[in-house]
Parts: sequence; structure tokens; C-alpha cells
Amino acid sequence: MTWLDQLVVLAAGLGAGILTSTVGVASLLSFPVLVAVGLPPVVANTSNTVGMTPAGLSGSFGYRRELAEHPGVTVAVLITAGCGSVAGSLLLLWLPGSVFEAVVPWLILGTCVLVGVQPRLSRFLRQHATDTEPRVRVSGPTAVFATLTGAYGGYFGAGSGVMMMAVLGFGTDLEFRTVNALKTFAVMASNVVATVIFVAIADLDWLAVGLLAAGSVVGGYVGARIGRRLPAAVLRSMIVVVGIGAATFMLVH
Repeated sequence: MTWLDQLVVLAAGLGAGILTSTVGVASLLSFPVLVAVGLPPVVANTSNTVGMTPAGLSGSFGYRRELAEHPGVTVAVLITAGCGSVAGSLLLLWLPGSVFEAVVPWLILGTCVLVGVQPRLSRFLRQHATDTEPRVRVSGPTAVFATLTGAYGGYFGAGSGVMMMAVLGFGTDLEFRTVNALKTFAVMASNVVATVIFVAIADLDWLAVGLLAAGSVVGGYVGARIGRRLPAAVLRSMIVVVGIGAATFMLVH
């Protein structure tokens, strides 16, 4: 990479770090940049996952207050996202990338719609539910979908944060800011597990990894501070708009 390419990758890491802790579509910024500077797609994907791990760590640290509010849910998210990521990471190395990438835009579009309609649909479900107690634990079905989201995060990752927000939004009655924090924590857990696997058996571009890591560790913490202060309606709208835009971009390219 030229010095200009390196600067672009560093800036992409910073921007993607902010997106990790806010709208949850970080890889849709950082992954195309790595491909644009000349990395093969699979190497770009694995290097992107490793390089973006610091964003999840710093973002989770920034959301530590929210994560401590419901420790049981936090542990459940850690386990489901981490276990799912094992399967997803291995699939990335064993299967052609085109197998899964063909459905990625549609998955992102679908989850953006779910995030957008979740408040009204959740209110409707609560009004017709026999159990009036707030759902502050992860149920079996929610755990299954969280594990599948973790698998997707280990495989490709773009939009996995949006998907996790949809899963937790429908599966629990937690505050939106807490769900956003758990989403960031889930991305971190998925990336950490995938990083261990990729470092052991995958091809990585360590220069790209270092540049992304340097930018993303700052961006992740900054994004957490932004995400905590944004009103739920504004943050939800940002997630939907950015997610739909990213999915549309992937479909036309």
C-alpha cells in the first residue's frame, strides 16, 4: 500500500469504529476500503475482522455502565455471539465467499425494517401478552437467533450489529440504549473469537490490521459516547437509513 492508501485505511478504521458503537454497520465502510486498496476479498474480510476488534473492545468499555445493568443478559450475549462466531469463522474459510454474500444485502434490509417497526410491534405484542412482567432475560428462541447472528458476524459481519439489535429488541423489553450497548458487546465477542481463529489459520495483511486497529480503537470509544447521548428515535432512524443505504449500495455493485 502507498502512504495514501495507508491513510485511507486508518481513516476507515476511525469511521468504522464510530459506526460499530452507533449504527452497527462498520464493516460496510472498512471492508470495501480494504478491497479498494488491493487486498483479495477473503484476506480483506479476515483482516477487517481482526482490525476492527479493538473498536468493539473500546466501545464496550464506553458502554460499561449499560452493560452492568443486566449482567445476565450481558453474559448470554457474550456466550451466544461468541459460540456462533466459531461456526461463522470456519464457514468463511471453508466455503466460497459468494455463497453467503449473495444474501447479505437482503438480510440487512430485512433487519433494518425490523429495527424500524420494532417499537410499535413490541407494544402490540405486550398489549396482547398474558405475561405482563418486563422481559429482562434472554429466552431460548432469542438465544437461538442471537447465536445465528453471531455466526453471521464471524462469517462476514457487515450489518451484524443491526441484526443483533433487532433480535434483542424483539426478544427483550430492555431500554434502547441498553440494547445498543449489548449490540456493541455482541460485535466485540464475535470479533474476538473470529480473531483467535483467523490469527491461527487464516491469511492476514498485518499492515491493514494495524492501521484499522489504530483507528477503530479510538472510533469505538467515541462512538459509544455519541450513542449514549443520542435520543432513541434519532439513533433508530440513523440505523435504518444507514443500513438501507448500505444494502442498496451492495445490491447495485
